[in-house]
Amino acid sequence: QVQLVESGGGSVQAGGSLRLACIFSELETTYSMAWFRQRPGQERRGVALIYSTRRIPYYDSSVQGRFTISRDSGQNTLYLQMNNLQPADTGMYYCAAGNAATLSGADYQYWGQGTQVTVSS
Repeated sequence: QVQLVESGGGSVQAGGSLRLACIFSELETTYSMAWFRQRPGQERRGVALIYSTRRIPYYDSSVQGRFTISRDSGQNTLYLQMNNLQPADTGMYYCAAGNAATLSGADYQYWGQGTQVTVSS
């Protein structure tokens, strides 16, 4: 059974950085992986995607230039480096995997339990 376990969340001040990690069990090599954010009172929204082939990243405009997604297949770990964090980045962050080509949550079959990020001004 596929399992995804996130870590690395916490509380920082605006302008600070965090690195999230998602350890995953064996996945289909064709699966893409992504990070989603759920702000308080809002629906979950994709912020960063890395495709299964060629490892090309894609970012939501709200994080472009500040967040970097990467995947270490040897360690079965997905990362999200978050720099220049802002209060609007506050939320629960989820790791997801699936046969996906977009940041639509419906395209992902597997999800972690999430890790909380809180950014204060």
